[in-house]
Amino acid sequence: MKKIQIGLLGLGTVGSGVWKILHERRALLRERAGVDLQIKKILVKHRNKKRTVSVPRRLLTDDISQILNDPEIQIVVEVMGGEGASLRAVLGAIRRGKHLITANKTLLANEGHKIFKEADRRQVSVGFEASVAGGIPIIKSIREGFVGNHIQEVYGIINGTSNYILSQMTERGASFEEVLCEAQQKGYAERNPYKDISGEDAAEKLLLLISLCYGGWFSMKNIYVEGIHRITPFDIQSAGELGFVIKLLAIAKGEDSRVQARVHPVLVPKSHPLADVSGAFNAIFLKGDAIGPAMFYGRGAGMMPTASAVVSDIVDIAKSIDCCEARITPSLHSLAVESVDKSSNEYYFRFTVFDRPGVLGQIANCLGKNRISIASVHQREQVKGGKVPILVVTHKANEKDVQKAIHEIDRLSVVAGKTMMIRMERF
Repeated sequence: MKKIQIGLLGLGTVGSGVWKILHERRALLRERAGVDLQIKKILVKHRNKKRTVSVPRRLLTDDISQILNDPEIQIVVEVMGGEGASLRAVLGAIRRGKHLITANKTLLANEGHKIFKEADRRQVSVGFEASVAGGIPIIKSIREGFVGNHIQEVYGIINGTSNYILSQMTERGASFEEVLCEAQQKGYAERNPYKDISGEDAAEKLLLLISLCYGGWFSMKNIYVEGIHRITPFDIQSAGELGFVIKLLAIAKGEDSRVQARVHPVLVPKSHPLADVSGAFNAIFLKGDAIGPAMFYGRGAGMMPTASAVVSDIVDIAKSIDCCEARITPSLHSLAVESVDKSSNEYYFRFTVFDRPGVLGQIANCLGKNRISIASVHQREQVKGGKVPILVVTHKANEKDVQKAIHEIDRLSVVAGKTMMIRMERF
């Protein structure tokens, strides 16, 4: 039986899970995969640190050269996180002809073009299943299961922290600030939660999904990103009364060699399966021209789900070594990304106005002047200071027109605060 030696970079949460699976289930993996997988060396910062898993001391090293320069190690698994040291490590492994597996979405989103180009030059594989949606096998499914499809649309709940916050706000009517504090206390949110609540984390993952779905690459700056920090319990309650729930979605739509790429809050119909994805769970809903709609659901983070995805890549690459199977690398062709200004959606608006005659007429005039048709209007009771929230739902309109209308409306003397706009999707 073919024996594959592995170098593991990092023994934190995910690295410990990888060790646990490969060590405890070695016999099972031999039976199922037909290869014998063995971790030969593990890079750590502190060899004497107390750990949650028991690892023979002889496997631990703080010298990466013991992994990079070992000719017996054919696969390097990077689970250190970060960018600087990780980039040097993965490029060092690739340049020595070693196959790479990484769970580092930030590294791939920002340096992926460089990494994949080097892998192509050295004729080695790069596996990154664990970098998107944890234990959900979405990358393998797109790359293999849907290989005969043109992926028309992708909608992803791919940040567990933001989904947990919105779910708790929906279930309890709690404020964003209150739930964020609770999420940090429970470990669902980092001490600095910016990347999660701003949508940046989801955007990094979306870039990787797009590279597989549409066969191209582009810069992170081309993705429109909007976070969840302005969502209020009032918006969530109002959405519910309209038959929707609010989710942070990563969205890609491909047509005519161009792709839309955006991350922002969305009103999702309660009848759609994405509406039921709650807590820290992830889900990806996509449409292929042959398969039709399909949805994947599961845990998007955590030690064992993420480690499971890493091990899946290890097995795939190990089986392909010394065989004629195709290498695992995405396309590096440049991909044209359509500006969000060119998209069309239905919209939910919350206008906070002073309770005066003619206010609604002024708002409707601004909307009509910018070719935005109103589907429904809902006026709420007066709040403090004589202010009234007015809810407007539109028919489909052009994003550029919507942004222009909001700019004009926010300058009206009768408007008491910045307009809240949330896009709607009908799928």
